Amino acid sequence: MTRIDFHTNIPDKVAYACRLSRKAFAAGGKLVLLAEDAAQAQQLDAALWSVSDTDFLPHVLAGDVLATQTPIIVTHDDGTDFPHGDMLVNLSRRTPQRLERFQRVFEIISLDEADAAEGRKRYVAYKKQSYPLTHFVAGQS
Repeated sequence: MTRIDFHTNIPDKVAYACRLSRKAFAAGGKLVLLAEDAAQAQQLDAALWSVSDTDFLPHVLAGDVLATQTPIIVTHDDGTDFPHGDMLVNLSRRTPQRLERFQRVFEIISLDEADAAEGRKRYVAYKKQSYPLTHFVAGQS
């Protein structure tokens, strides 16, 4: 069953997703970054190119011809069939479609109250469906 990890109180979702991507890629993971919209997907794409001077995070936008060979896919359309199902990083405010195709889902929730409210709704819905849940609050030990 899909494991779902909530990461809350995140001041910058894009920067946080980049750090998660770097960690997952270093561990050999493959992931999909689900953006809220096309603009955020473009922002993620650009940010992944500049995570650090020494890290290269191979990534493409969903639909690219190299998607099957690339460990990090950026999209705002979760209805797409993805070539791998290790991890999904959800930066959007919606419940991802067919999240059960992923082994692990990271729900990234910002400091914004509307974003937090939508995150709480997803948490309750996932709990009712008996998904294994964890919760990490940024800034707390």
